[in-house]
Amino acid sequence: MFMKNIRSLILSLTLLLMTSNLSEAQTMGKYANVNGIKMYYEVHGTGSPLVLIHGGGSTIKTNFSRIMPEFAKTHQVIAVELQAHGHSGDRDAPESFTQDADDVAELLNQLNIPKADFLGFSNGGQTCLELGLRHADKVRKLVIASAFYSRDAVPETFWNGFETPDFTHMPQIYKDEYLKIGTREGLMNMFNKDAQRMYTFKGWTDEQIRSIQAPALVVIGDQDLATPEHAAKMARLFPHGRLAILPGTHGSYIGEAYNPKPESKIPDLFVAMVNEFLAGEL
Repeated sequence: MFMKNIRSLILSLTLLLMTSNLSEAQTMGKYANVNGIKMYYEVHGTGSPLVLIHGGGSTIKTNFSRIMPEFAKTHQVIAVELQAHGHSGDRDAPESFTQDADDVAELLNQLNIPKADFLGFSNGGQTCLELGLRHADKVRKLVIASAFYSRDAVPETFWNGFETPDFTHMPQIYKDEYLKIGTREGLMNMFNKDAQRMYTFKGWTDEQIRSIQAPALVVIGDQDLATPEHAAKMARLFPHGRLAILPGTHGSYIGEAYNPKPESKIPDLFVAMVNEFLAGEL
């Protein structure tokens, strides 16, 4: 009888744990109706709000799975998926950094978050620039990671590739992760809209970057897509800009899925550096 009761207790606890984990998984990801699309977001941790904005073709998981749990130890992390990406819906309109910025700002309105810090990787960094320009009242500090503000930041061959975009050039890990969420039609739609956005990319003027008053930390890998020289120029244009050049390629220093290096400590260094910047100690 005693052993039977023990087995029953263990079974009950196991079921309770499974139910709790399932409930957490179900409630972690949420949706909001934002400017005509169903926008997916996740909230992790507590503390001052930190919004994570992914790059083109990416999801929360592919860009931030390594660093998000670390940031959630000290921040209320709000990770978003933008138009046509990941779990989020699409609209009958091209993608644009201005629209992405407006979508993120509206999501924060709905979450009753008046002001936040923002960390954008790659195209997410360009969305951060638009947030600094269009929604300055919502921005406390910006972290611009592996992004650029003008076409001359990258080789001309990069731009030539968007004239006739080749789907085979899209990293397989991005395709695989999207297809865990959506359809192949959705994947091709995202790819084409991402390519069109870059094909028509005009960038921002020096004067526009100078007008962003929020403190900004510009981060680049020493073997990134954009050059460290461009990142240094952008950091100097910001009235309150700082610069960090880390050893690594595009996204490797944040542990991005395309460049997985589980043994690397550089993502931990990145988190520590960003936390010091956000705390005003850098």
